[in-house]
Amino acid sequence: MDKLVVTSMRQGAGKTSVIIGLAKALNKKSGYMKPFGERLIYRKKKLWDYDAALIANIFGMEESGETMSIGFHPSKLMSMLDEEMTKQKLFELMSNAGNNKDIVFIEAGKDITYGSSVYLDALSLAQYLDAGLLVVASGNEDTIFDDITFLKKRVQMEKVTLRGIIINKVANISEFNDIYLPKIKQLDVNVLGVIPYYKELPFFSVNYLAERLFAKIIAGENNLNGIVENVFIGSVSVSAACKEPEFQMKNKIVITSGDRSDMIVAALDSRSTAVVLTNNILPQSNIIAKAEKMCIPLLLVSLDSYQTAKQIDALEALPTKDDKEKIALIEKMISEHVDIKKLQLEK
Repeated sequence: MDKLVVTSMRQGAGKTSVIIGLAKALNKKSGYMKPFGERLIYRKKKLWDYDAALIANIFGMEESGETMSIGFHPSKLMSMLDEEMTKQKLFELMSNAGNNKDIVFIEAGKDITYGSSVYLDALSLAQYLDAGLLVVASGNEDTIFDDITFLKKRVQMEKVTLRGIIINKVANISEFNDIYLPKIKQLDVNVLGVIPYYKELPFFSVNYLAERLFAKIIAGENNLNGIVENVFIGSVSVSAACKEPEFQMKNKIVITSGDRSDMIVAALDSRSTAVVLTNNILPQSNIIAKAEKMCIPLLLVSLDSYQTAKQIDALEALPTKDDKEKIALIEKMISEHVDIKKLQLEK
């Protein structure tokens, strides 16, 4: 059985998408674990890591959140587990994830150092589980080159087997291949592929937004597949908002307090993809009825508009299990741009 720790030098590199694409393209019996959960959602009356829940749903895995992740909060893990206990927990997760599987993907935290204080950083995971390391690199061209140069030195020092690097989200792929790729190959690292930036992938669905915000859906529950491309914070007057170009953009959501009836109606009339109602304030019943009739989701959250906007800005766009087109695009992305044979997996 192959074991592969998937990590990145920086947050938002696209690890989860790469795992989905690899698992699809390999067409093997795949297992998955996310020892240090970070993207929390509430499902089946329990906390799950979003990535774990997503991959379990896409691939029909029967594992529960508890058998895919050790924990979510560093302070709790520090107080409950020492290094040896953490290793034992990892072995238990692997025993479950690897049962009758050809390969197990172990997804590390948001970057390569995340979880170091609780023995769950990517290098520790690879060492404890005797797994290979796959690194997803992204950013601007100079940043990618710096990251891979640093990684080469660091991995040698830690005696971890670097199985390969996937360079993701490259804006100008021909220029990158001509100028930077030869320099990277001189470092004697196994570059599995260079993936171009796909403009379809950075946008997320309303359903994904609702799950990540722990939002209560009070209207439009049957129309959650809309794509969010633009975000407008409705803190100004309606007359001022209507003059803003952002308010007229397609595929937008409007964030506003639930007692701003005028702004909510304007958002509905401008055919917003969804309206996020903040401060846990329900709008008037006639407005809820209007949104329901127009099939525009109303998402109720407890935070204020500023904090909600900050949360949304920090989200990494991932598919939901129902995003068939995005999942197919991710599979195609890996198949066309990554040389899977260079991973040297077991037959």
